[in-house]
Amino acid sequence: MNILVCISNVPDTTTKIRFKDNNTRFNDEGVQWIINPWDELALTRALELKEQTGKIDSITVLNVGEKVSDATLRKALAVGADKAIRIDAFPKDAFSVASEMAEYIKNESFDIILTGIESSDYNNSAVGSMLAELLGLPSVSSISSLNLEDDTVKLTREIEGGQETLTIPTPFVGIVQKGIAIEPRIPAMRGIMMARKKPLEVKNPVNTEPLVEYTSFELPPEKGECKIYDPENVEALIDDLDKEAKIL
Repeated sequence: MNILVCISNVPDTTTKIRFKDNNTRFNDEGVQWIINPWDELALTRALELKEQTGKIDSITVLNVGEKVSDATLRKALAVGADKAIRIDAFPKDAFSVASEMAEYIKNESFDIILTGIESSDYNNSAVGSMLAELLGLPSVSSISSLNLEDDTVKLTREIEGGQETLTIPTPFVGIVQKGIAIEPRIPAMRGIMMARKKPLEVKNPVNTEPLVEYTSFELPPEKGECKIYDPENVEALIDDLDKEAKIL
């Protein structure tokens, strides 16, 4: 059984976001790039399944991005992925990313294709579903548990008011959320050294035209100063909630 994990290269969550060219483009100068947290958890679960079941032959990671993504892919190799593929294209929008991935996957043989539920930069929550549709494969979203039982893939997903457990034949696209794994892997020195010898292939893009154009970005307004109230003066808090915040 072969697993493909689609990973996105995103700014570290502590990065101070800035824009350039009249707020039309993200300023990536000095940015520390990481694996998208949801994708990293998907990769962690794939590695756990390989170690626990002995049924996984290989784990491949796939990214649509430019050369800056190579360091992120090397980290994925360092924590245990067997092979990395980068489609050499700037990720313009969710559709173009899903289309580039689909063209590569169509010529390969993967039993389980995993994506994170969203990326921490654009938060579109669209690539996984688009990818499944383009591939003509069944998909399950909001997966919080994935297990292999005999020849069956058993999934648990979060639904309103509870959980849903189901089985699904392979191949399929699984869109995972937090809970699929507890903690992401930290690459050890041995893994980092081994990653240098693992294949990282760069593929030419099919240059899919995006469906979305980003015209401008705007930072959220700065938060106001924190106002502290005397715990003995509840009336002042209630008065401000009524007259200033206007929420009473």
